[in-house]
Amino acid sequence: MNADTSSKREVLTRKVAQVATYYHPRTWKEKGLWWTGGLFLITYLIITVILGLYWSRSPGLYDVREQALSLIDHDETKLVTGTVTTATAIRIGETLLDKPGGYLSNDIGLPGALLDNIPNWEFGALTAWRDLTNAMRNDFSRAQSQSVENKDLEIAQPQSNYQSDSWILPSSESEYRKGIDALYRYNSGLSDTGTVQAQFFARADNLTTYLEVVEKRLGSLAQRLSYAVGQTRLDTALAGDPNARQSTPAPAQIQNKTPWLKIDDTFFEARGYTWALLHILQAMQVDFAPVLKDKNAEISLQQITRELKNTQNFIWSPLILNGAGYGPMANHSLVSASYISRVNAAITDLRSLLQKG
Repeated sequence: MNADTSSKREVLTRKVAQVATYYHPRTWKEKGLWWTGGLFLITYLIITVILGLYWSRSPGLYDVREQALSLIDHDETKLVTGTVTTATAIRIGETLLDKPGGYLSNDIGLPGALLDNIPNWEFGALTAWRDLTNAMRNDFSRAQSQSVENKDLEIAQPQSNYQSDSWILPSSESEYRKGIDALYRYNSGLSDTGTVQAQFFARADNLTTYLEVVEKRLGSLAQRLSYAVGQTRLDTALAGDPNARQSTPAPAQIQNKTPWLKIDDTFFEARGYTWALLHILQAMQVDFAPVLKDKNAEISLQQITRELKNTQNFIWSPLILNGAGYGPMANHSLVSASYISRVNAAITDLRSLLQKG
């Protein structure tokens, strides 16, 4: 260690020791009540800002197959059809509750009450989680329309749909945790060969039904993201059907523009939804592998997940910018809308491939 480094360390040590003396009761007594109150206020604000920055980090990506193996003690014999998708549903729910800061959408204290990016991210991921549990209950776990519902999924699906901003009696977290516990029981039943407690049917029609919902979600998100720069749309709701009717008349042209303070809300909602969807489709690549191979659709789904990864690219700007379409400033919403629109179109093609083969 050279003399310059040693000198810098000594200076830093002296400064830390000096700051530490501010928190000694003797100093509080000398400085008085107002000084002490100001010290604790500044300390509280600093801690709040640091926690807010830490809690505002979006969760990263993970390996869906490794997640499934971790739930079955890495026993490959228990990695049956549906295990990876169910493990993904569990991981999405647990991420919402256990990420840094926990579940923030219902926070009433600081710094959670001041944060809006992560709560919107949570709502996007929560929407994807709800769609998945609904598909698991109504489609993936049932052989046909007349079959009996799985008892655990009867609990998991409504619990995932509990209101997202309830903070007490009962809290959103406690209700979602009940749904996750039910998913754990369903996952255990899938690999239980002793008694047939649960089933997961990986069929082309089941996957197609789920993708229909995803297609609508992505279409809505892409439109809402594009409204960041304003958009004039013609009313095409009744186009193509001369006998079509709607409940109330609508203007021939509609001007849509997202309010300035809501642009980042939509962006992070889309980012949360696509984060969850990416892992769901990666899990389905495993569980639906024979179906995808039979329909020659493996590459199509791989391309979809590749595009979804682009929606999770690192954001270098501290703010979500809203430049004009061809202006000098970036527009993060339009970039995200471009990726999501390509995914939406690819899912339309995948659905057609699964239906026609």
